[in-house]
Amino acid sequence: MNRATSLLLLTAAISYAQVSFDRILNSSKEPQNWLTYSGDYSGHRFSTLDQINVDNVKSLVAKWVYQTGATGKFETTPLVVDGILYGTAPDNRAFALDARTGRPIWLYQRQLPADIRPCCGRVNRGVAILGDKVFMGTLDAHMMALDAKTGNVVWDVSAVDYAGGYTFTPAPLAVKNLVVMGVAGGEYGIRGFIDAYDAATGQRKWRFYTVPGRGEPGQETWEGESYKTGGAAAWITGVFDPPTNLIFWPTGNPSPSNRGEGRAGDNLYSNTLLALDADTGKLKWHFQFTHHDEHDWDSTEVPVIIDQGDKHLIVQANRNGYFYVLDRTNGKLLSATPFGKVTWSDHKDSEGRPVATKESSPTLEGRFVCPGASGVTNWMSPTFNPQTGLFYVNIREQCDVFSTAPQPYEAGHAFYGSAYIPAPQGEPYSGALRAIDPVTGDIKWEFQHPSPTWSGVLSTAGGLVFSADAEGNFIAFDARSGKPLWHFQTGSGAIAAPMSYAVDGKQYIAIATGSSLYTFTLP
Repeated sequence: MNRATSLLLLTAAISYAQVSFDRILNSSKEPQNWLTYSGDYSGHRFSTLDQINVDNVKSLVAKWVYQTGATGKFETTPLVVDGILYGTAPDNRAFALDARTGRPIWLYQRQLPADIRPCCGRVNRGVAILGDKVFMGTLDAHMMALDAKTGNVVWDVSAVDYAGGYTFTPAPLAVKNLVVMGVAGGEYGIRGFIDAYDAATGQRKWRFYTVPGRGEPGQETWEGESYKTGGAAAWITGVFDPPTNLIFWPTGNPSPSNRGEGRAGDNLYSNTLLALDADTGKLKWHFQFTHHDEHDWDSTEVPVIIDQGDKHLIVQANRNGYFYVLDRTNGKLLSATPFGKVTWSDHKDSEGRPVATKESSPTLEGRFVCPGASGVTNWMSPTFNPQTGLFYVNIREQCDVFSTAPQPYEAGHAFYGSAYIPAPQGEPYSGALRAIDPVTGDIKWEFQHPSPTWSGVLSTAGGLVFSADAEGNFIAFDARSGKPLWHFQTGSGAIAAPMSYAVDGKQYIAIATGSSLYTFTLP
């Protein structure tokens, strides 16, 4: 029997169920599956599976490893549907595997133009699934639908000309009959946007520009014509709140990222959480975390929906070093608390928003500012555990010297207007996993990493938190105390977030690291 025949027989033996919007809405009823980038619409990245728990996690073993064969940063969070795992790799590879064994079912490889201009690697963070299709954004700014059973292309739509620096790197979000995607490329002076496509046909149903055009509300927050190259990319996956029908999507830095001269004003809607009507893309409210950002502090960190009694909250650990709690019904700020070292702000305005000091603004000679350009945290996913009531996030303690100089805009070329270097007078870089009370902002415990990590975090009903360090260790912690209970050396620092699923009653933990997808289970 040849390999092709074997794969056909394997495919024929697998049941491919339709993934309806109702299934995603009620994902808590099928904890064996992982149906969205963050596990559910709330952004919790919490698994209710508890077969692997604080008592037995020390026995966890590697079950199977899938080698992608792709080089570069491997940032995917895979989805699992009824025993089939779907993921992506660098250069827009998409794949489907038997989640029991890691055996390949299909592989799709996008043929990319030679002159694409991704800012931060040829990366892709994952897929969405709806109906019988798997959806992926591409580095040449296309949205694609692949047949979930075969990997064949169903539709392929160009969103914008990639030559201007536009790319798609996030995992899409499937909502109702739509597939929602935010654009990347803020380092190229693009005009950011968030799109929604009809899942059946690929027809674009709405677009929200994250930089207002002439005559639109918010355009007055940009000096002169600077809005035309305003950036405000939307390069991490948002969340969805079914009761209000709102999609919450965060945006990135204004462009040029580290030079405020020439773009005076707040620069809406950069560094902002947007509340958009899911059906129309209309803006319902917004909250800007960093006004007139001059330090590349994208707010592209996953927002997390939390209900506390009668309080309907949305929280974010922001790159600028503050942990924000908002009323998600209206966007009102409830609190902003530092969760790392912050020197750029020493006071707040009348609404409680941190205000930048004049001394933090970059100069030609350079200024020492904390946090550095990578932020106290970055795009790596946090997790919220409703059992402990704690929010877990990896943090980076690093300060930089920020300098700035004039730079003319040239379409398709990097547009920073700045430079930053590690601060010689700062403390050595450090990193930690921190557990935060989302109501008070208090840090309940922390585990110090040897160095800053780019790993995301997963929590489970087994009383565990999973994360990784930059030295290659994949680690399980006690969710209540932060005590490390188990670790496995993968050989490479993770730049992705773990997830969990189950097949045939057996729970697995999976994480992308190096160029491989690792899975772990009990013996």
